Amino acid sequence: MKAYFFCFAFATNDRDDIFRLAILNRHEIVFSLVNRKNMLLTWDRDMMQVADMRVKKDNILHSAGIFVSLDHIPGPALQMQRELQWFKAVENFVHPSLQEQRNESNKTPRQVFTKSHKDLVTEGEKWMKETAKNCTVVAALIITVVFAAAFTVPGGNDCDKGTPIFLHKPSFIVFVISDSVALFTSTASLLMFLAILTSHYAEKDFLESLPKKLIIGLVTLFFSIASMMGAFGATLYIFLSHPWEWTIIPISLLGCLPVSLFALLQFPLLVEMISSTYGRSILQPTK
Repeated sequence: MKAYFFCFAFATNDRDDIFRLAILNRHEIVFSLVNRKNMLLTWDRDMMQVADMRVKKDNILHSAGIFVSLDHIPGPALQMQRELQWFKAVENFVHPSLQEQRNESNKTPRQVFTKSHKDLVTEGEKWMKETAKNCTVVAALIITVVFAAAFTVPGGNDCDKGTPIFLHKPSFIVFVISDSVALFTSTASLLMFLAILTSHYAEKDFLESLPKKLIIGLVTLFFSIASMMGAFGATLYIFLSHPWEWTIIPISLLGCLPVSLFALLQFPLLVEMISSTYGRSILQPTK
């Protein structure tokens, strides 16, 4: 990678061009290899442009505001998050005076970013709403099922005392805990997805607010599905523990199928979102 960087440096006639090309092509590793001392050397030239207000030229922050499509990032919402991270990171490197400098089109870097990412914001909003709507339906169905199961306990209730017949069985305790966890987590998941649907979808919301809500919603939805399957398995164990005990294992394995499918299908997206939101910040200096 170092050899690639030096070849990149020789290919350009100016140090500023190295930064600009790295930003335009979203080469995070190349940009991070340039230490802050080298970045400070470019401020002298940029400050000369700021001092002469007649000079209207795109600075490095203008380049960061230009939209670049990244194929390896799934979903327009995550692409918008990564573009915001790039813009914020470059904004921290340049001199504050450059943040309001206008280019030949009389636009500031923020205005260039807003105009360039207008379509991406619309696509990200559509993607977020469709994902939230689909997950809201699943969460609502789980709430309906587990809420009804809480009042129709397996085995029924004692006619005299009103307590469940299998109250003291360990499998019944597992059922109660699993059903309660499924109800609470599915409710939390539903609230997160409703919060996504009612969001204003401003540019800054794609940086942390919307991804965090979607992460919490998907995680709680996964636990609600797993807990619902646990409650189902505990109920079968209560009914089939004596005459049909041999059927418990294959039925339990089949109960793990929807949980596994949900994990396999959503796990890559969830990992990407967690890594992008809570992982190492973009353009962080490397050792």
